[in-house]
Amino acid sequence: MSLRTNKDGNNHSEGNPDWNTWVPAITSFILLMAGIALDNWIKPIWFSGWTRLVFYIIAYMPVGLPVVIKGIKTAIKGDVFTEFFLMSIATIGAFYVGEYPEGVAVMLFYSVGELFQEAAVKRVKRSIKALLDVRPDSADVLRNDTYISVDPTTVQIGETIQVKAGERVPLDGEMLSAGSAFNTSALTGESKPSTFTKGETVLAGMINQEKVVELKVTKLFNDSSLARILTLVQDATTRKAKTEQFIRKFARVYTPIVVFLAIGITLIPYFFVGNYVFNDWLYRALIFLVISCPCALVISIPLGYFGGIGAASRNGILFKGSNYLDLMTKINQVVMDKTGTLTKAVFKVQEVESYDMSKEQWLPLAAALEAKSTHPVAKAVVEYAGNSWDNIKVNALEEISGHGLKGEVNGKEVLAGNVKLMDRMGVSVNDGLRKIVDTIVIVAIDRKLAGYLTIADEIKEDSKQAVDALHKLNVKTTMLSGDKQAVVDKVARLLGIDKAYGDLLPENKVQRVESIKQDKMNVVAFVGDGINDAPVLALSDVGIAMGGLGSDAAIETADVIIQTDHPSKIATAISIGKATNRIVWQNIGLAFGVKLIVLILGAGGLATMWEAVFADVGVAMLAILNAVRIQRMKF
Repeated sequence: MSLRTNKDGNNHSEGNPDWNTWVPAITSFILLMAGIALDNWIKPIWFSGWTRLVFYIIAYMPVGLPVVIKGIKTAIKGDVFTEFFLMSIATIGAFYVGEYPEGVAVMLFYSVGELFQEAAVKRVKRSIKALLDVRPDSADVLRNDTYISVDPTTVQIGETIQVKAGERVPLDGEMLSAGSAFNTSALTGESKPSTFTKGETVLAGMINQEKVVELKVTKLFNDSSLARILTLVQDATTRKAKTEQFIRKFARVYTPIVVFLAIGITLIPYFFVGNYVFNDWLYRALIFLVISCPCALVISIPLGYFGGIGAASRNGILFKGSNYLDLMTKINQVVMDKTGTLTKAVFKVQEVESYDMSKEQWLPLAAALEAKSTHPVAKAVVEYAGNSWDNIKVNALEEISGHGLKGEVNGKEVLAGNVKLMDRMGVSVNDGLRKIVDTIVIVAIDRKLAGYLTIADEIKEDSKQAVDALHKLNVKTTMLSGDKQAVVDKVARLLGIDKAYGDLLPENKVQRVESIKQDKMNVVAFVGDGINDAPVLALSDVGIAMGGLGSDAAIETADVIIQTDHPSKIATAISIGKATNRIVWQNIGLAFGVKLIVLILGAGGLATMWEAVFADVGVAMLAILNAVRIQRMKF
């Protein structure tokens, strides 16, 4: 079956239903029913011979002529063996042997199947369109001291826009107002509103729920997170799963074989059957052709994967292709970053201790240094220090990956980092500091210990639930972190994670994942923030970005993007992949099973064209309904 298009070349399934598409099928159905009534009950004298033939040709034309024309057009282009070709031969052949009602019925049910398919595709697309159709057509931008409504594509970075209560945010921007609550469900799948305050980033597609706010535009319309998501979801349908690719290749080989077998069923019995009647064997071959049409497979399998992508989108999970839905079913190892994935990455200073200098002397210097970093730990130090570092300049800043920061502040060398940084720079650290479990920022001035801060990160509410759900799916869990091993062990113990490794640099994380992948039985998913963990995301079998909505690196590197910060969505993504895979194989089994049975019956003369119609169109419709079922599932 194929998607029918309107004059503009657009699928009816993508817009509102066009009832005109049902007129040909309804017309043919009424005429077919009238013909069957005239044949079996009314039986007028005039309804015979040429009159009867012309009547059924008229009934055939509304549904049959478009298919025959398509078959001719595709044949002229060199693609002879299509479903249009099979249906045209089968129905025209039915007319040749005098089975007029059956010829009309086959084409009628084929056309009805197409219409149901269009409806099914539209239903599957609905959840994706709910995600995509959220970009406003206008934006209120501040120009010449007044707000004017303009096309969002004309708004430049740095301009100020206004969003009223109940309106969608047209472009990504930084909050200039004090704050407001936003409905983020179109982007994250979360129904609970989120509050954004001054300085935080609000994304296009979110709905302002409280009061008028002003935003400073940070990205152009086509570069917004929503635009990237739109492109990602649209591109997802172009990356096919292996099963889908195989079925398409199979159909190209299978269809010509079926045609030649049908020719064999018609002609070969002439040499072996004593009372050979050409029309009888031709009728069997026509039944064989109708049964053999690969519609159920060619349509329902892509529809199944498309349904899986739609169901995932509705749950705030973006798959970059149906191939990743398949891969999710094979995952038996999930490796997770700690900070920002299992924890909130909202660090708070817990304890501050000083040595030879007072806190008021060394903390502003450390905060000035940390202000140059975007790391969550650095932000916690800066927040704790307040405005004490505002007028302090930093020179010769050096960020030492996995260790900390080094720079010149007010003419002094300042170090701010972990124990490894102090050891590397030759700063003496006592055993007491080495035994502290929480994250620690040690500060040294001119290679002398000045003080330290301990910082704690809160575990996310659903992290324990996420690990438990993965274990129920027989998936082993591993946690990697740059934090101290003691901190990592503490978190792993609380969450029930199988293995945990701390004190890791980014390259060490790559080595750990490589070591897990050395066992060819392991299919590994890595879950990280998509920025610092980009190399590991690329290395894993499936890279999953957590909360990667605003991250270019996450969108580009990851295969699956969880739009919320909820690790429990990892198990949801696996469950959706397994449900999709299960439905696809159910459809394959249903199609092959029924077709094989009716093929054998048809070749033996025990099945009529009516059974053939069920084996083709009936099975296709059942498979389509089964594929749509994933939209109703709760994950």
